Amino acid sequence: MHDRLIAAIRQKVNLTDEEAATFERFFIPRKYRKRQYVLNAGDKCQYLMFVAKGLLRSFTVDDDGGEHVMQFAMEGAWITDMGSFLSGDDAIYNIEALEDSELLLLTRDGMEELIETIANVERYFRVLMQNSIMALQRRIRLTQMYSAEEAYLQIMELQPDIFNRAPLQHIASYLGITPETLSRIRKQVAKRE
Repeated sequence: MHDRLIAAIRQKVNLTDEEAATFERFFIPRKYRKRQYVLNAGDKCQYLMFVAKGLLRSFTVDDDGGEHVMQFAMEGAWITDMGSFLSGDDAIYNIEALEDSELLLLTRDGMEELIETIANVERYFRVLMQNSIMALQRRIRLTQMYSAEEAYLQIMELQPDIFNRAPLQHIASYLGITPETLSRIRKQVAKRE
């Protein structure tokens, strides 16, 4: 499980074998079953989570019970309720395993200690935060600037595997459309291809 984490880090920064061994000691391995919640809105988010295997989603639930998917995270990705993780406030997002999943969990104190212990780790987490901001901006742009079909095509280009792994109602929620609209768009695009 740790091999995937170290490989992901080494894609962004240099890490010696000794530093990698130190890094691994800070992560808690956990397994979650499909449909198991990793975090419930209202709880304190205690971990930054690396997905070693599986697929997760973060989402909110509105007053009418409607779910709004904010993020999907599959192998090699990170997921958390960043506001809660950094501030200690209650989480606003739920995080659910959509497949049986294996995660590596890092506490905030562990992250701070890693940053102080290994020089390149601070750079890695800065790059991680920058990528998170860019993903959030892309997510907002999908729902605000693109038509439903354009948003669908963007997701097909960026995360084509998501359609084989996540339920369509969650993908529709992520795109800000109804499942019926997503189904119609998929049929139209398939006819043109």
